[in-house]
Amino acid sequence: MGSCWEGIDESRLLIAPVPGANGDGSARFLSLRHPKTGVSTSYLLCNGLLQELHWFKQPYGSWFLGDYVSEVGSLYTATPIDPVFIMLPLFEDARMKKGDDPGKFRQLDEILFVNDYPGYQQLFSIARDCMEIVCESKEIGSTKFFRLDDKMVFAWLHYKVCQLKQTLPALDQNYAAREEKDTLADSVSILGEYLKDDPWLKLLCDHFKLNLPEAKRIAADIEVCPSAIESPGKNTSEKKTGRNVKQAKKAKVETESRNIKEMFTRASRRRN
Repeated sequence: MGSCWEGIDESRLLIAPVPGANGDGSARFLSLRHPKTGVSTSYLLCNGLLQELHWFKQPYGSWFLGDYVSEVGSLYTATPIDPVFIMLPLFEDARMKKGDDPGKFRQLDEILFVNDYPGYQQLFSIARDCMEIVCESKEIGSTKFFRLDDKMVFAWLHYKVCQLKQTLPALDQNYAAREEKDTLADSVSILGEYLKDDPWLKLLCDHFKLNLPEAKRIAADIEVCPSAIESPGKNTSEKKTGRNVKQAKKAKVETESRNIKEMFTRASRRRN
């Protein structure tokens, strides 16, 4: 479902789930740390599911919005992301592991308390339900404590690589024609966009006998948005004029227009 909202500087088009279609009917933008870079990045929490935002723009284009045309031809899309990727750096830091010491068990509310990032508090129920796949847990009375477990994390990552390796050839005929080792490298590289190099990406590369630069070589065609959409009234740095003026709308003129399907190329990743 396509929807748009008016920002202070410009109109933007977002393709995302409809709030209320499934789940609790709520939707909000959250500013969280990107799991690989730590850079502040916008995510969409909609119907109890976490979505990452991507940005797409052709050199020239515009959007028809009702009876008007928006000159800004960019498009934002929201796609589901496994919240374990987002939580992994927090749980890694929280256990305070040193050497062979496996680290400490911590309460979930302690782990999700991150200075300047209150959005993590909105993910409490999601973290409680999903993080046991990579964590040991203990209950004392009515309180549950978590500690990240390296073997469980590796098993989860190994499963992700194998699933992605099987899925890519079915998604694109170019992947189907590639050698198995190349598809494996692509699978690790895709996951590597959400993993810190040390220890997790390096661990996967060592296991599958890949070199780290090879596993990091693929860039996404659709970009994940740094804090480009945080709230429907927030200024961004995209415009250099600094003027606080709402974008003017123009009457729709359907001359040499193109169907939305024609504006998208194959949604696969670049390959050398």
